[in-house]
Amino acid sequence: MSANKRAVVLSSGGLDSTTVIAIAQKEGYDCFSLSFDYGQRHRSELAAADRVSAAMGVVEHKTVGLDLRSIGGSALTDASIDVPETESEGIPVTYVPARNTVFLSIALGWAEVLGAEAIFIGVNAVDYSGYPDCRPEYLSAYATMAALATKAGVEGRPIELKAPLLKLSKAEIVRRGIELGVDYALTVSCYQANEAGEACGKCDSCRLRAEGFKAAGIADPTRYQA
Repeated sequence: MSANKRAVVLSSGGLDSTTVIAIAQKEGYDCFSLSFDYGQRHRSELAAADRVSAAMGVVEHKTVGLDLRSIGGSALTDASIDVPETESEGIPVTYVPARNTVFLSIALGWAEVLGAEAIFIGVNAVDYSGYPDCRPEYLSAYATMAALATKAGVEGRPIELKAPLLKLSKAEIVRRGIELGVDYALTVSCYQANEAGEACGKCDSCRLRAEGFKAAGIADPTRYQA
């Protein structure tokens, strides 16, 4: 058994969360990646999370099933709401209500079971889509709650919530991942990728990803739909 620190890393199969796995490993953590089959528009990102976890040698990869379609309220969980293909004002319809709160809570439970010291999440407050649960204030409040809500926290061993990409631009994230040997061809970031994992090239997530590679001066390995 490794004597390394343990961390649960939220993994969507996308660019950001894959970079976070590499960062956590660089920091000396044995990584346990956690994905969610929550009723999202496509399963290509789950296949990408499987590929990423296998390629990067995480200790264990777990996919937890949730049915967020039952409450809807997002273009990612409600087929009647179109994914926007132009920039919009305010919080976009691709925001999934309470998603990070739900995901982090399950990660917190698994971290306690594993005796993990940290949870890593790939949220970003610079090049992001305006989601309220990607802000520093949210993460700080969640960490406070987690310390109060867990046996580990009550016993003086609070599980640290780490967001290493929080203040990085998308280009800086890409450069950091390349430095750490991340193969971004394994990843899928598109909100409406097809079954083959090919990106639409039009949604907000595709736009931010493409702009990040361009600004970083690195070839974009994304596969796009014809």
